[in-house]
Amino acid sequence: MNDYERVATVIRYLDRHHTEQPDLTELARSAGLSPFHFHRLFSAWAGVTPKDFLQCLTLEHVKTLLRNGESVLDAALNAGLSGPGRLHDLCVSLDAASPGEMSGGAGIEIKYGFAATPFGEALIGETSRGISHLSFVDGQGRNGARDLLASQWPATKLHRTDPRAKELSATIFAQPQNQSRPKFRAFVGGTPFQLRVWRALLRVPAGTLTSYGQLSAAVGCPGAARAVGSAVGANPIAFIIPCHRVIRETGVLGNYRWDPIRKCAMIGWEISARSPLRTGKPYRIQANAA
Repeated sequence: MNDYERVATVIRYLDRHHTEQPDLTELARSAGLSPFHFHRLFSAWAGVTPKDFLQCLTLEHVKTLLRNGESVLDAALNAGLSGPGRLHDLCVSLDAASPGEMSGGAGIEIKYGFAATPFGEALIGETSRGISHLSFVDGQGRNGARDLLASQWPATKLHRTDPRAKELSATIFAQPQNQSRPKFRAFVGGTPFQLRVWRALLRVPAGTLTSYGQLSAAVGCPGAARAVGSAVGANPIAFIIPCHRVIRETGVLGNYRWDPIRKCAMIGWEISARSPLRTGKPYRIQANAA
């Protein structure tokens, strides 16, 4: 069991037993760790103590971040999502593939590989025009992950290179507080509406959250939260286009294509890297409650 799998085990246990408010010793036991090694796990993985990490995911704190996220998207909308006045210096530039490039390949080669990330093993695919795919392997296995990539880019040549995937992983998953993280390009296919939603998501910084309703308003389609949710779910490059930062207006984190527990871990990892919350409140996590 790797570090992420242990963290996921803890989050899943707390999600199932939150009404009992298990203490840190019980949570450590759920991951098969002593309290000492439990503390060391979170310090190494998230840079904070287990208590601080879990308090970042309390409903109270998540709702505060959601309120702050509304002002972030409002400012982005006022500046123009593609205009020169940018609220944040984005690390990702998004280039759209044409339908012909997606379906016919058009001479495109995708170099792909498997790499460890803070959230489990991922398949990362890259063309000469930018990163085109990021998915998590999990239960589908490596063959299933490769088949998914091939289905999204039929007739495209695939060439495996794990060393390059490892280089990309180190860049993509650099801790959010690392201001020297270089910019990189993404090359994806999608409908005009999907691309608009994905570009808006790039305006939501790490450690900030938004809701489906807020996001639909930001792309000029208030009331279209369901359509926005579909666009979010179709995101072909997990984490890079941060669909994990979109949650329900109630503060419940909700579903995620790559497992709601992973979404919870991603949010906590990003929040704790910015400003760990120390409130003494119980850690009531509801990763996917109604």
